[in-house]
Amino acid sequence: MKPLEQLRETETWVFDLDNTLYPASCGLMADVSTRMTKFVAECLGLDHDRALIEQKRMFREYGTTLRGLMNDHDVDPTHFMNFVHDVDYSLVAPLPKLNNALRALPGRKVIFTNASTAHAEAVLHRLGIADMFEGIFDVAAADYIPKPNPQPYEAIAKLYDIDPAHAVMLEDIGPNLEPAAQMGMSTVWVRYDIMADPYWAIPDGNTDYIHHETEDLADWLETVLAAG
Repeated sequence: MKPLEQLRETETWVFDLDNTLYPASCGLMADVSTRMTKFVAECLGLDHDRALIEQKRMFREYGTTLRGLMNDHDVDPTHFMNFVHDVDYSLVAPLPKLNNALRALPGRKVIFTNASTAHAEAVLHRLGIADMFEGIFDVAAADYIPKPNPQPYEAIAKLYDIDPAHAVMLEDIGPNLEPAAQMGMSTVWVRYDIMADPYWAIPDGNTDYIHHETEDLADWLETVLAAG
């Protein structure tokens, strides 16, 4: 694990988007999840409760509900993304402290998300930080293979010429950090709303792949900037 003062020398910062760059408490992802359940219900002709069970089954089995719908029901991913991201982005409020920390952070920054580029752009615009990121690597760029499968990690590293030994990945879902650590990246688990963490966001068993942990991303970045 690199000490904080060495992280100041990071060349590439790889940020997850949802519930990482903004807190889960704003409710945006809860609304997206509700839209997913509605999509499953309408697509498969199920009532809400059965659709929710099926949605969670596909998430556990395939890594995302979308991947399950594509594999099991030949669903058009663009149609799915447009439907589930038809939400109120005003729920995401600007975070001046995070904005300032990101602007001061040396190194380039990229987004790595299981969502779509359009969704990421909407969130980044609301946060006022869209201009800080070199690019967005979304689930379409990953050929709809979601984290934590290793393929998208390899793909983003190749696309952006990322040297894992000089990169940091930040993510709210702990297990999604394991492939990054295996590649040689330093990792940061952003634990927003700890008491509300869903079971699948919490690492199970060995957690050696989590190098740093924080409940407040802006505070942690400020600590990195102040180190050394």
